[in-house]
Amino acid sequence: MERYTKLERKTNETQISLSLDIDGEGKSELETGVPFMSHMLDLFTKHGQFNLTVDAKGDIEVDDHHTTEDIGIVLGQALREALGDKRGIKRYGNAFVPMDEALAQVVVDLSNRPHLEMRAEFPSAKVGTFDTELVHEFLWKLALEARMNLHVIVHYGHNTHHMIEAVFKALGRALDEATTIDPRIKGVPSTKGML
Repeated sequence: MERYTKLERKTNETQISLSLDIDGEGKSELETGVPFMSHMLDLFTKHGQFNLTVDAKGDIEVDDHHTTEDIGIVLGQALREALGDKRGIKRYGNAFVPMDEALAQVVVDLSNRPHLEMRAEFPSAKVGTFDTELVHEFLWKLALEARMNLHVIVHYGHNTHHMIEAVFKALGRALDEATTIDPRIKGVPSTKGML
């Protein structure tokens, strides 16, 4: 069963082409125009063992907001589409990832009930030129479009880059677990009979 999709999104603010292979090898090809976002997506891909390509052009002369948000939208749509009817998946995933002094936890439920709960206080408003408030924006649009319940907790840390890096690594690992096919699971992992 191939769990792969390719999508495009064009607006007056961004133009994004994205492909996602859930059963990949951790390979990425990323041209986002937002260097920090490319770095985080590379970590996400590597730790989730996905294959991800992103070619994004956006109005970064304004700021990184629209590009970052729209990548989250398209990645969420791609994840939902690639999962299909979700038969046989574990559905839930949980990962703790340390990055030096920082510790992040990400818990996901591929439930078709979109929600983001985020507990993270970043010490800096920026990492380089990247606004750290965009992490929440990206994760919320990802959760909304993937229709997943996403909980993100940064337990502690004092280096903002380390804290965000731990989040993206944990996100990849939690989604890897949740999307794994478990041969013991017959049908959809829900007493409702659908997700």
